[in-house]
Amino acid sequence: MVSPNRAVVFVDGSNWYHALEGVRVKSYSTLDYQKVSQKLAGAREWHGLRWYIGQVVQNEDPRSVELYRGQRTFIERLDGQDPKISIHYGRIEVRQRENEAASELRAYLGDLKVKLPPQVFRDLQQLAKKHSKSRQYVEKAVDVMLAVDMVAMAINDEYDTAYLLSRDGDFTHAVTTIQGLGKKVFAASTDSAFQLSQVCTFIRLKTDWFDDCHLPFETHASSHPPRPGSVRPRGSNGAFGKGKPSRY
Repeated sequence: MVSPNRAVVFVDGSNWYHALEGVRVKSYSTLDYQKVSQKLAGAREWHGLRWYIGQVVQNEDPRSVELYRGQRTFIERLDGQDPKISIHYGRIEVRQRENEAASELRAYLGDLKVKLPPQVFRDLQQLAKKHSKSRQYVEKAVDVMLAVDMVAMAINDEYDTAYLLSRDGDFTHAVTTIQGLGKKVFAASTDSAFQLSQVCTFIRLKTDWFDDCHLPFETHASSHPPRPGSVRPRGSNGAFGKGKPSRY
């Protein structure tokens, strides 16, 4: 007989990372997501946690190597916590964007009334040219994948209650669709979420809520890998966000 209290947790990885970073949750990399999930689910039966994130691919940019290593370390640690935890990847796109500061410097030099030493002037021009464009890593397709999976799993009766770890209002339509199928949906984050709170129960998590949700000290290394978002193309945040570089 199928339990009427099956709970699945869906994590918008980049949004969740930024939420935790915003309230300075200690030891982000040592959170135990079995404990997080079970604390959220309460008396319900926790059937799984699905983590959605853009997958970092190494390229000629040296920063991509650090981002890749940091993400792999984090994902391996997360994936090894419990068989009920699964990782689902979107993609990361590299975008070239105009550097506003470099553009302003070029304009300033062009209008400069004071005569600078020739070498200084040339050096500033070269700096402006060198940094005229910046490379950013942008997360794509993750939200769509998460929303589609939430709805498809509800249609297939794979859970009774969904917990969405995100405050992104873009999920409101998926949430209302799932509720129309007779399922319950809770959204949770460390910050407010006006749009989501209008369509489902929103759980505001304070920093101390996580105090009993960490891995035992002996199970993790004393030195932690770069946190998702610590390298900035602006990314990880220099992370990967929507239209922003991503984090895990």
